[in-house]
Amino acid sequence: MKSDRLLSILLLLQTRGQVPAAELAERLKVSVRTVMRDVEALSAAGVPVYTIRGPHGGIALLPGYRTDVTGLTADEARSLFVLLSDDAHADLGLGQAFGSALRKLMAALPAPHRPEADLASRRVLIDPARWRGGHTATPVPDLSLLQQAVFTDRRLRLRYRHGRDSRARSYTLDPYGLVNKVGAWYLVADHRGTPALFRVDRVQSAGILDEPVQRREGLELADVWELLRRRIEDIPTPLHVTVEIPRRLLGKFLRIHQTDLAGPPPADAPGTGDHPDRVRVDLAFPSLTAAEVLLGFAPDVEVMTPPELRRALAHRATQAASLYATSSGGR
Repeated sequence: MKSDRLLSILLLLQTRGQVPAAELAERLKVSVRTVMRDVEALSAAGVPVYTIRGPHGGIALLPGYRTDVTGLTADEARSLFVLLSDDAHADLGLGQAFGSALRKLMAALPAPHRPEADLASRRVLIDPARWRGGHTATPVPDLSLLQQAVFTDRRLRLRYRHGRDSRARSYTLDPYGLVNKVGAWYLVADHRGTPALFRVDRVQSAGILDEPVQRREGLELADVWELLRRRIEDIPTPLHVTVEIPRRLLGKFLRIHQTDLAGPPPADAPGTGDHPDRVRVDLAFPSLTAAEVLLGFAPDVEVMTPPELRRALAHRATQAASLYATSSGGR
């Protein structure tokens, strides 16, 4: 629509100062002739726009003229530029429209707010798509220190507890930004030049170093997040397992298999049918072989599903029984 083009031209001139007619035409996907007609329409409407001839010419607004079409505060401007992932808009068929809307918003912002808004668009990302294997709710962590490091481009010293073995390790990191994935916050950073992902609720302590960040050239948060996300999503589909556990052993079982949980810990789970002293727990393992570790809780813990794991554990139990059938060691 012509009104959209006129607003786009006005906002681009407000942001850039002087812009060649050919560049305006390319951005708006129209001809140079159409751009010149639109400039005449702006001038007729009282906008102080003029053209400069010559090889270094273009279209410009009179110095000092601007119109604030937003009235946004600095924090409001920053919040608008915390980006949803590109996939979210592409899925809705709004990828190009979203990019166009951001350009218009950026142009409309008061000049002092633009650097912060631009920085927010490159340092914080919201990815609304669930992880393929499901999602475990996490408490909302304190993001203030990590956010400060991200927005001031400083290196971070992190003490981090890993989920796979519950061990804490220390890292010096070069952060790209923060990502919210279905309610869980992640820090995306390079560790010794290699991309890594850190779930914020597992950060035990953090400190900002008096050193500038050393990111790999040409990479932005969205690029590194996409690489890490695909690395996780490309893991083979996990094996989902349901076990039945005596309530008296639940605490010990959860301490050992906390990282294998497929959902929230069943702290107050009801009993199962005729056995109120037993509870069911859902787990996820990378493979059938990895799930055979559950045999260590036999005969107290029973695997209910899947059937193939029950058969595999029965076979392993038979092998163990055969091995220890004799009264003395050796073969």
